[in-house]
Amino acid sequence: MVTKQKKAELVEKFGENPKNTGKSQVQIAILSARIADLTRHLIKHPKDFHTRRGMIALVSKRRSLLNYLVATDIKAYRVVIAELQLRK
Repeated sequence: MVTKQKKAELVEKFGENPKNTGKSQVQIAILSARIADLTRHLIKHPKDFHTRRGMIALVSKRRSLLNYLVATDIKAYRVVIAELQLRK
């Protein structure tokens, strides 16, 4: 579970100020943290299909935000990909 402290750290790192939670980079970072938590949960509970469906929805939302970021600001996209280690 992503705590308030973890979200605040991500907002501070990827946002311009602590209240800028709507920025695409911030949303992608928070979604990535949630996806990582759900991935760990699904490793322990492989038959939890309800959680799997929710995680797939989060991955889809993150992909949409990444596509938007590529179209609008390629430099920011590359920074987010590097910081979150989404591509190898």
